[in-house]
Amino acid sequence: MSHSTSMRRVAAISVSALAALALTGPAALACPPEPTLRSETPRDLKIGSAVWGQRDLLDHDRKNGGEFQRILGAEFNSLTPENDMKWAEVHPEPDVYDFSGADAVVAFAKAHRQEVRGHTLLWHSQNPQWVIDAAADWTCEEARDVLEDHVRTVVGRYAGEIYEWDVANEIFQDDWDEGGVRLRTEANPFLKACAEDPVALLGDVFRWAHEADPEAVLFLNDYNAEGINAKTDAYYELAQELLADGAPLHGFGAQGHLSLQYGFDESIQENFERFADLGLKVAVTEADVRMPLGEDGEPDAEQIALQAERYDKMLQACLDVPACTSYTVWGFDDGRSWVPGVFPEGYATIMTEEFEKKPAYHALLESLTEATPGRSPRTPPGLNR
Repeated sequence: MSHSTSMRRVAAISVSALAALALTGPAALACPPEPTLRSETPRDLKIGSAVWGQRDLLDHDRKNGGEFQRILGAEFNSLTPENDMKWAEVHPEPDVYDFSGADAVVAFAKAHRQEVRGHTLLWHSQNPQWVIDAAADWTCEEARDVLEDHVRTVVGRYAGEIYEWDVANEIFQDDWDEGGVRLRTEANPFLKACAEDPVALLGDVFRWAHEADPEAVLFLNDYNAEGINAKTDAYYELAQELLADGAPLHGFGAQGHLSLQYGFDESIQENFERFADLGLKVAVTEADVRMPLGEDGEPDAEQIALQAERYDKMLQACLDVPACTSYTVWGFDDGRSWVPGVFPEGYATIMTEEFEKKPAYHALLESLTEATPGRSPRTPPGLNR
């Protein structure tokens, strides 16, 4: 062996020894990255949050926007546009589509290796004024033409980029006076125009969405749909009818908007299982747990504990049913929650306005950590630091 060769080998050994020593130094002793909901979620489940792209991703002047976006990327592997894909935002005029907010959500998701749930194509609420005005004179054929153009345009734009769509949202009205439920053939302008056969229209909406994006999983979605009750019985019958007619219905979503003023329906897992037995996917799509607050605007210890329990019960039902594909919270911080603007309640999310993690967050994290099988890929470098 030549002297130069010997020196190269010694140098190589020295470099290896230094590298080994480096591993025992401060870097090796540093704490591992703090676990997140995303890092602990099983591979076959998406953990998601709603986000309003126009407000939270494009408005850079909003308070704590940078920290909000960091947490959004670190904690979740799925995003749902809270408002950006609803009619009033995305289709404000008859021949005008505004995809700016929706595009921002999709772009953020791509940059952070997240999936997107589309929300929503057919709903009685948050329709633009032009729809409300025109609907008064629509024939069924005219309503179908408007709806088909919208569905094909919006779904087609994001074909291959959205893994699940809430196609038909809140199409049943709770009829408490009669003790049952009914299709919203009065409040929903499209169902009203086609009231003679609304189920046929629903089937076509699913067909149009499927033709625009054959890979997307297409959902029915509603509130008060967690357990077995009159509304979910109606959805179960509707699902059977749509499937028998060959409609490409793929999933059923329970929103999970709960209030501590009411009890918790323990039949949620059983409800999910019966839809799964039809061959459908299931999901918790819009989870939050609101509560009445005292004069100081703060919850008490019992409310905080009960909130954590209810968030976790919805997650456990999802984890225990293999057909459950996603669990989405409807925003993760109280500063952006829709609840106080609609109900005289609050404290509905899993973090405070200052992004302090509540017991509800930790309950979800613990259950995800204990769940099987496997773990989802770790978050992108730097996002959970």
